[in-house]
Amino acid sequence: MTDIHKASGAENSAAAPIAASADDPEPTGDSSSATAPNHGPILEADAENDNLTEDDASDRASSVASSSTSLSSSILQHRLENGRTYHKYKDGNLQHNLYLLTLDYKLGLAPPNKEGSGVRRVLDIGTGTGLWAIEFADEHPEAEVLGVDLSPMQTQFVPPNLKFEVDDIEQPWTFSHPFDYIHIRGMTSSISDWLGFFKQAYSNLTPGGYIELFEGHARTQSDDGTLTPDHAAWQWADKLDECFKILGRPFVNVPSLVPILEEAGFLDVTIVPFKWPVGPWAKDPHYKELGEWALENSSQGLEAWTMAALTRALDWSNAEVQALLAQVRKDLKDRSIHHYTPMWVIYAKRPQDEA
Repeated sequence: MTDIHKASGAENSAAAPIAASADDPEPTGDSSSATAPNHGPILEADAENDNLTEDDASDRASSVASSSTSLSSSILQHRLENGRTYHKYKDGNLQHNLYLLTLDYKLGLAPPNKEGSGVRRVLDIGTGTGLWAIEFADEHPEAEVLGVDLSPMQTQFVPPNLKFEVDDIEQPWTFSHPFDYIHIRGMTSSISDWLGFFKQAYSNLTPGGYIELFEGHARTQSDDGTLTPDHAAWQWADKLDECFKILGRPFVNVPSLVPILEEAGFLDVTIVPFKWPVGPWAKDPHYKELGEWALENSSQGLEAWTMAALTRALDWSNAEVQALLAQVRKDLKDRSIHHYTPMWVIYAKRPQDEA
């Protein structure tokens, strides 16, 4: 059975789940579709933001960028391609703060995140810069936390109950002991076989253990029609979707993971929708702040997300990619385009009565 969470108005003043209806349409399985199910009610736009100048937008972005600097940590360098460091580059610190702001500064919604949960072994898949794992280990000193990724990107100073390993989770898992909680974030184009992945996760969880994902779509959407196929941001999403399909890593339609989790054997599957406005166009103060962070995250990560995909899959030149990105950046800063990134938290439980 799938649980779709709803939020009251009071909860919504924090970073609570956006209300969703069980009558929403079923997932299409294609991340390139113009609409996505279970992505919450329409956000009201702040009319004043439609008249912001690019200088105003730049000032807001600079403020957010300055705030994110305090979160930075030293990370190792990896190979350069097209002038960009791949696999390392996703300003992980800024993005981590965006995730936290979305969840009202909670690390997750699944029961193991609660104080006194008694969680013992935790696996953070795609740990990136390791900030989630570090904070979870700090908050749960009783837990043994393991962060895994394809590349070593973490800080040198970590809590004593945390360690990092380089591992490819699409290969057979060889962990010596099962986990009580498996956490995944930002992996929508990193897994080629989600059913196989979930089956391995299931086998590596203790009975009663939880898996939790925080994932979104590459394509932004608007509820009021202000984002159209004529916009560069829309065309960019088309190209990116095409590239990742060619590369064998298509973006997943996140709600379609719910029946796959159930097929793998998980119970009590819960999906909670969120929105990341692109820029501070929303009237609600919480979403305005969230939009500032989301805009900076998109601006900083845009080239890294795009360059490798278009040059590898479509044989574009560096100059061709930069020309497209220049147009996309204009759309990102345009406050008259009320678009957002659909995001979801999904968590599920391995049955308690299984050995």
